[in-house]
Amino acid sequence: MAIKSLHTYLRQPVNIAPLVIFRIAFGALMFLSISRFILKGWVYNMYILPKMFFPYYGFEWVKPFGGVGMYIVFALLLIASIGIILGSFYRISAILFFVLFTYVELIDKTNYLNHYYFVSIISFILIYLPANTNFSIDNKLLKNTEVTLVPRLFIFVLQLQMFIVYFFAGVAKLNYDWLFEAQPLKIWLPAFSHLPVIGGLMEKEWLAFLFCWIGCIYDLLIGFFLFNKRTVNIAYFFVVIFHLATSLFFNIGMFPYIMITITIIFFREDFHIKILNILKRLCKHSRIENKSTTLFNCGKPVIIACVIFFAIQFLLPFRYLLYPGKLFWTEQGYRFSWRVMLMEKAGTAFFFVKDKTSEREIEIDNKHYLTYMQEKMMATQPDMMIDYAKFLKKEYEHKGFTDPIVRAQSYVTINGSGSRQFIDDTVDLSKQSNSIFKSKTWVKSY
Repeated sequence: MAIKSLHTYLRQPVNIAPLVIFRIAFGALMFLSISRFILKGWVYNMYILPKMFFPYYGFEWVKPFGGVGMYIVFALLLIASIGIILGSFYRISAILFFVLFTYVELIDKTNYLNHYYFVSIISFILIYLPANTNFSIDNKLLKNTEVTLVPRLFIFVLQLQMFIVYFFAGVAKLNYDWLFEAQPLKIWLPAFSHLPVIGGLMEKEWLAFLFCWIGCIYDLLIGFFLFNKRTVNIAYFFVVIFHLATSLFFNIGMFPYIMITITIIFFREDFHIKILNILKRLCKHSRIENKSTTLFNCGKPVIIACVIFFAIQFLLPFRYLLYPGKLFWTEQGYRFSWRVMLMEKAGTAFFFVKDKTSEREIEIDNKHYLTYMQEKMMATQPDMMIDYAKFLKKEYEHKGFTDPIVRAQSYVTINGSGSRQFIDDTVDLSKQSNSIFKSKTWVKSY
């Protein structure tokens, strides 16, 4: 009975305006983000300068295209984002953006950020949504009538994806360090003691605890309040305050502004209709409207596909339970689970390569092979240590070493705790597997 009611609810006709406004807003934000990425020189620093890259398991075949090639990729991303904004060759633009953006992220896990993962998911969803059937270049070119009504499902999938981001960010904060030690905010906030007016408070321990508890409660509940039409306006007010505060204190790029902008998908239809009508008047856009929803198939196969997709989204954050050890220490199952800024983790790693025949061993200067960010991330992440060890093995085979043995001494501190030995320094890392189906037993436990 509940499934039938949900099916009926998702098939109800609603105005397409929220979907159109979301399309335009997302495309514009992506254009700004990609432009910023290029102008800051990050294309060169992250995808051209490095001598090696750290691939994701199963995607070792993904390689950068080289200097000119990578700039072409980012130019195509800009073109695709414009296509999304205008609804021009929309399906092609959405597919191109998803494929290229995801490709860029798969090149090197050094650069993993939750909001990059979020952008990939949203761009994937947009491929299947008819966001170009109203106020678009495609409609003008094909001389189609404007679609006014779509099944509620097409709006709901975007809302649910955003709910997942918020809710699991809250679930991730349900840990001892965050709630009862106020870590890592107790470490981070004093750095802002120079701020006028509020600077004096930044060194107060109670403020770190207050921010931690408010952050956890906010993430856990905000999605429910956004879904409720009676509380959506006040909830959005808190969304704006929360993300502006995180933007002020932490250098997390465009993410706060992305969330502030696209969270309007939860607003009532009339809000979006007003904005869309204003845009149409400014562009002197007028088309005949088609108020039928029979154009779109929202049958059981579509619902089942959505259920499977979101079931995966709900299960991924809990995959860490399949591995032994503490999640923040081993980081097995950490990525793709909306764990945002939950720890202050730093380490140093000294790598040694030994010729198996002569037993000659040398220490590696990591800076010779890795960028600053790659070395920083690698020193605390076991799967990246394996990637680096395999790279060094090949490198020194070419230099004449016989069956090189690669080991490392690594020391890591987390949330202000003392530095501790991270891995077994007798293990040949070049022979270890990065399979997600195997636990890394050579990571020391405490």
